[in-house]
Amino acid sequence: QVRLVESGGALVQAGGSLRLSCAASGSILSINAMGWYRQAPGKQRELVATINSGGSTNVVDYAKGRFTISRDNAKNTVYLQMNSLQPEDTAVYYCSADFTYYSGSYLLRRNLGDYWGQGTQVTVSS
Repeated sequence: QVRLVESGGALVQAGGSLRLSCAASGSILSINAMGWYRQAPGKQRELVATINSGGSTNVVDYAKGRFTISRDNAKNTVYLQMNSLQPEDTAVYYCSADFTYYSGSYLLRRNLGDYWGQGTQVTVSS
């Protein structure tokens, strides 16, 4: 079984910073891309940033210049450094991954957006 566990969410004031972490564990053979998404109350889940196994990143426009995604391949962990946080950044932040894993004798693959962690709450007060 594979687990994605997010941490680092908190209540912060506008202008503050947070660093989120997401650790993948279980019968994983390899991880390709990892990504962060967020879902605000009453809204659909949206992409924040992705990073591939080589370290190439993609950050959506609203997060460029404020959020940085990084990963530690040895630890199967992805990070999201969030600076200059604003109230509109308030959401539950989720990570997802594109990975290959063992299920019994089978080798299976999950794509980004197929599998989620439990999320971590980020609340930004004005």
